[in-house]
Amino acid sequence: MTELGPVVWPPSSIRTERLVLRQSEAWDRAAFIELFASEEVHAYLGGPRPREELESAVPEVPGRRPGLFVVALNGAMIGTITLLDRRGAERPGHVRPEAGEAELGYMFLPEAWGRGYAAEACAAALDWFAGTFPGEPVVLCTQTGNNRSMSLAAKLGFTEVQRFEEWGAEQWFGVWSSDAPFG
Repeated sequence: MTELGPVVWPPSSIRTERLVLRQSEAWDRAAFIELFASEEVHAYLGGPRPREELESAVPEVPGRRPGLFVVALNGAMIGTITLLDRRGAERPGHVRPEAGEAELGYMFLPEAWGRGYAAEACAAALDWFAGTFPGEPVVLCTQTGNNRSMSLAAKLGFTEVQRFEEWGAEQWFGVWSSDAPFG
């Protein structure tokens, strides 16, 4: 499956105990710029982008595309989750011969780290995905040096499929299935 099919985007907001996963709004722009300019956030993602470049490049309403959820705490954006991006066949790491699996991605502002927000938000997004695309696997790829991301993958119930070199570093590649309970 490579398309959204009959799914309407954006879905209704997803509420958890503490968070809301929603479509981006204009008031999220400053947080998007902070997220992409953060050295801490991009330590394992190829490095931050210059703030000046982001100020001119980020649209008035950033992140308005299928599969991107803004994660909000008390109305303010603390991170993003992407879920409908399909892993390209040219990249290493697949669980299906035809490739194109949905890939989970997440970025949270450093001040939101260590509070369980990423696990709570990703679990809610995966639950939405399982209800919307029953039986579809979700994959996740992270650098093995990114201990926080490796821990989150395990907590969410991702199972290691393989490791490989990409982007100049060892990558951990795992799969999640709606048949497996969250850790």
